[in-house]
Amino acid sequence: MEQIVLDHVVKEYWVTKKKKGLRGALINLIHNEKVKVEAVKGISYTITKGEIVGYIGPNGAGKSTTIKMMSGIMTPTSGQIFINGMSPHDNRKKVVKDLGVVFGQRTQLYWDLRLGESFELLKRIYKVGDEQYESALKELTNVLDLAGFIDIPVRQLSLGQRMRGELAAAMIHSPDILFLDEPTIGLDIDAKHAIRNFILEINKRKDVTVILTSHDLDDVMKLCNRLIVINKGQVVEDGPLEDIVTRMANYRMINLELADPVTEIHSPMVEIVKAEGRKIWCKFDHHLYTAAEVIADIGKEVSIVDLSVKEPNIEDAVANIYHC
Repeated sequence: MEQIVLDHVVKEYWVTKKKKGLRGALINLIHNEKVKVEAVKGISYTITKGEIVGYIGPNGAGKSTTIKMMSGIMTPTSGQIFINGMSPHDNRKKVVKDLGVVFGQRTQLYWDLRLGESFELLKRIYKVGDEQYESALKELTNVLDLAGFIDIPVRQLSLGQRMRGELAAAMIHSPDILFLDEPTIGLDIDAKHAIRNFILEINKRKDVTVILTSHDLDDVMKLCNRLIVINKGQVVEDGPLEDIVTRMANYRMINLELADPVTEIHSPMVEIVKAEGRKIWCKFDHHLYTAAEVIADIGKEVSIVDLSVKEPNIEDAVANIYHC
């Protein structure tokens, strides 16, 4: 089932171009020069129910703009967006009932109220029935371990506690789609672990579709099976995470322990990255050679005692994509 559909979506802005200096300031008072900025340039993709999709790209690529259009906060300049068959712009009230949204640097909680009071206000806003609310709150309190701070004012919560509260607030009306924009930003390891477990839990138990934007690639690796990479307002990669990493990360590493110390290896298949006594770290282009071929070629020159091969990683792949 295609739950989210974007069809040639474009978002343009007109911004004022400011001239520098005193003379420029005087000119700006008389005449403002407007410049068109294309934040999103004809993006198209579909997301099916139950997917956890990593939606990543460099700063200014258009990620947050796309999320805001999908959630109805912004309107596309052209193109179409459908959430569960409805336009989030034309049917925003209906669409919002199916969405949970968490922006890591913005809050939907009420600063001076107890966390639990924020949930009660959201219950009224979303018109959630008493029985549904109590059931959802009980489950969320258990999964996110909220009991210890649900009666504390939001302004007194730690960042990790507040982010768990944000996730609970986003799920209090039991939506079937969750947009997460940098949900683990600034959190410690324990808080990140708790949030990742929550995302996997709701996806497994309730088949909630999750779209995750994050600069923390560890989040992406641990949560997502599919990756959509956006750069300069356009989709540059879309597919299974492992396929993209394997294809876009050019090099693999071979760590060698040799019988005798060497400072160089003459095999044309490898490049030495580091050498310390009997230990050598080499890299090779896995698109040109297999690990077996490289090891066999090195073995003609030196005696290998032990070795390990490091698989391509997402950091290498993403860096390569961003510079394409």
